[in-house]
Amino acid sequence: MPAQAGAAGGGPRTPGTATRGETVPTVPPASRTAEAVDVTALLERGRTLATPVLRAAVDRLAPPMDTVAAYHFGWIDAQGRPAEGDGGKAVRPALAVLSAEVMSAAPETGVPGAVAVELVHNFSLLHDDLMDGDEQRRHRDTVWKVHGPAQAILVGDALFALAGEVLLELGTVDAGRATRRLTTATRALIDGQAQDISYEHRDRVSVEECLEMEGNKTGALLACASSIGAVLGGADDRTADSLEKYGYHLGLAFQAVDDLLGIWGDPVSTGKQTWSDLRQRKKSLPVVAALAAGGPASERLGEILAADAKASDLENFSEEEFAARAALIEEAGGREWTADEARRQHTIAIEALDAVDMPERVREQFTALADFVVVRKR
Repeated sequence: MPAQAGAAGGGPRTPGTATRGETVPTVPPASRTAEAVDVTALLERGRTLATPVLRAAVDRLAPPMDTVAAYHFGWIDAQGRPAEGDGGKAVRPALAVLSAEVMSAAPETGVPGAVAVELVHNFSLLHDDLMDGDEQRRHRDTVWKVHGPAQAILVGDALFALAGEVLLELGTVDAGRATRRLTTATRALIDGQAQDISYEHRDRVSVEECLEMEGNKTGALLACASSIGAVLGGADDRTADSLEKYGYHLGLAFQAVDDLLGIWGDPVSTGKQTWSDLRQRKKSLPVVAALAAGGPASERLGEILAADAKASDLENFSEEEFAARAALIEEAGGREWTADEARRQHTIAIEALDAVDMPERVREQFTALADFVVVRKR
C-alpha cells in the first residue's frame, strides 16, 4: 500500500463564505479531454457489469441473510417488495472495470474484482452504521435499524467471506494476487475504522493521525479498486502499485470531501442527518485542522469539543448548538483547509498515473473519475 501522505504545507487559512449544501470543493479539470468524458456513463457501465454478478453472489447467502443483504443494496424494501433503491455512486466498480483496460483487457475482466471490492465495501458499511449509530443511509433506514444489530453483523461478515470466494473461484494465479491485495486493503480498512472510533473520545487528534486514519479507512479500498482489474488482467506489481497510489490519494481526496459534506452537506443530497459528523463526535479533517490552527476560534472550539466529549448524549443538542460548532470550525479555517487538501490529494492521484503505460482513452477516464470525486454533493 502506498505510504500515507503528510498534511499540506502551512496551517489553515481564513475561509471565504460558503453555505451548507453547496458543491465542494471545485477543482479545475486536469485536461480538456478528460472534461469531455461522460462520467455518468462510466459509472453506469461499472454498475451494469457488476450488479448481476453481485446479485448472484448475494443469492448464495442463507435466509434471512439473503433478504437482509438485498434490502441493504436497495433491491427490495423493508417489506421485501422489489425496489429501485439508491445503490450509491458506484465509483469502486467503475475503477475496477476501467483498470482492466490498462492492460488492454476487456472490461469484463475486471468484474470479479469490482464485485469483490463492492462486497468488502458494503461489509464495512453494515458494520460502520451499527457502530456509529447511523439510522439512515442513502435515504433509507439502515439494516440494523430495520432488521436488528445481529443481522447487520452477520450479513456484513457474510459479504466479506463472499468477496474472497468470488475472486478465488477464478482459479488463476492472478486471482490469488488480487485476493492478497484485497485482504491487505480490508485489514487497513478495519484499522482505519478502529482509529476513527478511538479518536471520537479524544480531545485532540493531529492532522497526520487523521490522514493516516482516512488513508486506511477510505484510501486503501479505493487503491485496491483502482488496481484489481489490472491485476486480474495480468499487470505486474509495479503497474499495480502505481494504480494503487492513484487510488489511495483519490481516496484521501474522496474522504476530505466526505468530511466537508458530513458537516455542511445538504441532508436531501447526502441522505444523512444535519451536522452528522458533529453529532457523532468525529475528529474529521475540518475539525482537526481547525483545532490545529490556533487563534480565538480554534481555542473556543477546543473548549467546547472537550466538554462535548464528556457529554452522554449529543442528540439532545439543538440545531443552533451544532450550527455554532460548525461556524467555529469554519472561522478557524478548517473548512477551507480541507477543501485545499482535497485538491492537493487529487493532484497527487493524477500525477501517479504518469508512471503507468496505458491507452490514452483509459488515462482520460481515470482523470475524469478523479475530477468527479472531488466535485460532488453526496
